[in-house]
Amino acid sequence: MSSPPWDYIAKLVCIGDSGCGKSSLTIRLCEGRFSPQHDVTIGVEFGSRIVPVGPPHSKQSSTTTTDKGLPEPPRVSNTPQKHMKLSLWDTAGQETYKSVTRSYFRGASGALLVFDITRKTTFNHVTDWLNDLRAIADPDIVVILVGNKLDQAQSDDSNKREVTHQEAEEWARRNGVLQYVETSAKSGENVEEAFMRVAERIFENINAGKYDLNDRRSGVKGPGPGGAKQVKLSADASRGIAGGCC
Repeated sequence: MSSPPWDYIAKLVCIGDSGCGKSSLTIRLCEGRFSPQHDVTIGVEFGSRIVPVGPPHSKQSSTTTTDKGLPEPPRVSNTPQKHMKLSLWDTAGQETYKSVTRSYFRGASGALLVFDITRKTTFNHVTDWLNDLRAIADPDIVVILVGNKLDQAQSDDSNKREVTHQEAEEWARRNGVLQYVETSAKSGENVEEAFMRVAERIFENINAGKYDLNDRRSGVKGPGPGGAKQVKLSADASRGIAGGCC
């Protein structure tokens, strides 16, 4: 049997109030498209995306320069690229399904806590969502705060922003959240960055020995005894999404 095209699988949950764009963010990452109309999530929907983690990919964004101010040519690395399969659990945000939604927090290694920057009430509820998450999930779960619908806040004809960047950033800092990122599922701005930030921190935690890769409850699964196969991934092969319910 051939080895899978990934080295690790990590379970990520998208949580937050209904209508914040959690499903749109998942579809944007997994399929690279935006759906202007999406049915309300009942229970949970699933998606997946295989992404590169760690060097040499993680070092490509930091370009050094020579003494003459010119960028140095890329260095050939002998380090094999690691890949992580993000198993995305897009949860329902409606109060009606909250008891069901909480059950999906177990075994998650990462979470995107999403609110709508054009609706202050959704930001006011992120503390409750975080408390629910931390009461059920692993203490080492990686959490990132995501302010979605940036495209509406930047609209020329009307500024609909109700939550400032500084306000959300300060909340993230006070509550021990990894980072605050503003995204637009419609344009795709910063969507991949948000998910990749979580993936990279999970990879750092793997290297630090924080997960039992043989225990499903840790939220991260490692390669089998033979190790994972290193392959080149096309954009189409690394994306996928499927629907589901409670």
